[in-house]
Amino acid sequence: MKESDKTSETTNGNLINKLQILIGMTVLFIGILVYLVDRPPDQTYFVYKSFVNISLYHILPNLFGIIGNSLPSFAHVFSFILITAALIASKKREFIIICLFWFLINSLFELGQKFSTIFIKFIPDWFASIPFLENTGDYFVRGTFSFGDMAAITIGTIAAYFLLIITLERRKTA
Repeated sequence: MKESDKTSETTNGNLINKLQILIGMTVLFIGILVYLVDRPPDQTYFVYKSFVNISLYHILPNLFGIIGNSLPSFAHVFSFILITAALIASKKREFIIICLFWFLINSLFELGQKFSTIFIKFIPDWFASIPFLENTGDYFVRGTFSFGDMAAITIGTIAAYFLLIITLERRKTA
């Protein structure tokens, strides 16, 4: 097999599944496109805080339509599961743990938007002085809970697990 045909690579004795990383990064990029193209820049932290205007809102037509409402929730959980598993997991049991971990994190962030008064109490004061973390309170207070996002998180988790199983053989044969 040629070097360029390999989908996994050994690093310090661990196999890295390049295909899973590639798929995860591609889907994450699609999720980012929703924020760049379909959402007003003032509604997205990394867009309005960027040093240059990266928003394509009103420049390109809406790419994702109604699916864009929950696509980032799907993309986030799906991508993070794939990327995490590609780096540290090679067994079905490990895949389940990673899937449950990211499902829980994403679900808690979504639920935090519904129950913001409860969640905001757990945000430490020192977050205010750290870039990206300083927005945590606003995320919960200004965010909108959506059953569609919860469904997207669930579907993204299940889809990621099945894709991990399908691409597991790629790791074993490298």
